[in-house]
Amino acid sequence: MRRVYSCFTRDLRRHALFCRERPPRKGARLQTESRPASFAGRAIFRFGAFAAAPVAASLGGCAVGPDFAAPAAPFEAGYVRRLSTGGQGEAGRVGGAQQLQMGRDVPGEWWRLFHSKQISALIDEAVENHPNIAAAEAALRQARETLEADAASFLPSATATDSVTRQQLSPAQYGSSSNSNSGFKTLYTLYNSNVAVSFTPDVFGKTARTVEGDAASVDYQRYQLEAAYLALTANVVSTAIADASYAEQIKVTQGLVADYRAQLDILEKRFELGAVSLADVVSERALLAQAEASLPPLQKARAQTRNQLMAYLGRFPNSDKGEAIELEKLHLPATLPLSLPSKLVRQRPDILAAESQLHQASANVGVATANMLPQLTLSATGGSLALTPTQLFSPHTMAYNFGASLSNQAFDGGGLFHKREAKVAAFEQATAQYQGAVLTAFQNVADALQAIKHDAATLRAQTAAESAAAESFRIAQIQYRAGSTTYPTVINAEQSLLTARLNRVKAQAARFSDTVALLQALGGGWWNRNDETPASRAKPTDLVATSPIAAAIRAQAGKTVDAQ
Repeated sequence: MRRVYSCFTRDLRRHALFCRERPPRKGARLQTESRPASFAGRAIFRFGAFAAAPVAASLGGCAVGPDFAAPAAPFEAGYVRRLSTGGQGEAGRVGGAQQLQMGRDVPGEWWRLFHSKQISALIDEAVENHPNIAAAEAALRQARETLEADAASFLPSATATDSVTRQQLSPAQYGSSSNSNSGFKTLYTLYNSNVAVSFTPDVFGKTARTVEGDAASVDYQRYQLEAAYLALTANVVSTAIADASYAEQIKVTQGLVADYRAQLDILEKRFELGAVSLADVVSERALLAQAEASLPPLQKARAQTRNQLMAYLGRFPNSDKGEAIELEKLHLPATLPLSLPSKLVRQRPDILAAESQLHQASANVGVATANMLPQLTLSATGGSLALTPTQLFSPHTMAYNFGASLSNQAFDGGGLFHKREAKVAAFEQATAQYQGAVLTAFQNVADALQAIKHDAATLRAQTAAESAAAESFRIAQIQYRAGSTTYPTVINAEQSLLTARLNRVKAQAARFSDTVALLQALGGGWWNRNDETPASRAKPTDLVATSPIAAAIRAQAGKTVDAQ
């Protein structure tokens, strides 16, 4: 018994760790208490330590199947061959060089690094209104409710029955063929009131492994909530930056269109005076038409981007109030955090979700193994049987029975064996999927680092190209007025200037977008905030909840009040 007790209490401690909610962190929006969700935790809270020990000892047994251990961080994994944490190149118009700080933690509200109140306001609205967050919280609560429901299997169940039966007995049941009265009643009313108690000790850990799998499912839904939060916030910032980029490109194009139109007016007047040829006028008209033709695609792209932004904010397209950011006023973070490769696997929600699925698959192997072993059931029934209601519960009408049964499927044609093997294969599948998630995470970080490095160089080159194109256009105009060059030279310089300005705007926006991509690839700092609300928490198991009929009455009463 000592061995059985020590083994089971060890399992209880393990399951208490699996099922405990993550406590809130510093700066959390919602401060909640940490409360154990496992049977062990509830036993200690409800019955006290001295009452919980005998209950645990009575359950007995150890959990069969593999004991899960979280995968270790990949050995010698890194982002690039040689990582330089120095300046990533001058950012020109966007405020200087960026540096990588290896080991620096990602802030929970990473979007505040851009110093934009408008971005912060958009994210607050998106988190408040987008249905993906509400759906993820509902899924998390569902997993927690399932955990609570399955953890109740550690305790006995009791069923109360009250019945009244009018029955006619045949004398043949007692070996008599006579129709005469044999001294006992063959027609009578029987009143019955009893309570049946049933308990299945978790001898081989089927319930323990089921609860362990439920706890892993809770973890999975918790990380899915963080993944939904991270994806939504990153999409809001990226879409706002894309909107600002399109707005700037439209502004640049409209400015050049105005310049082209003014130049065309001058040429037409000079043509009337005979100072320029018709070919020069036609060339300028073609250039103006090309510039004007480039506006509708940009306006279309921005309109669709605005529609996407409204969807992220939980609004309909006709609710667009015109909130926007300006690239020129957006702050590019001078320093960027870069998590150690060994910590990335504990920061990415998708990796942690894959680990939770691996944990659940491991627990399912234990459940499948326990299904192959005998199952012990203890039962007891006590109550009263009487011929009249007034005789119920009198000493001579009391009846009870106790029993124990041990059942096992002796032959099933290999069905349970293959079901267990299917769970083993599912565990191997989850292992491969976890490894794939880790590889993808490192690839995301590496891609973002390369993008930041080369985008800086691209912006420097595009800024220089814009300056050179503007100077070339100015010189071409002077030479044309002096008669030392032809007008096609001016046209080519104008086209180069338009292209250079648009490319500079795109490169400028790319630096912001790739900064967002890096912060998202590092996990978004969710561990430095608490994204849960009361909507994701399981309902408390109070005294009313332990009685199904009382709980149903309370739930129906609450539904009626809400409807009113």
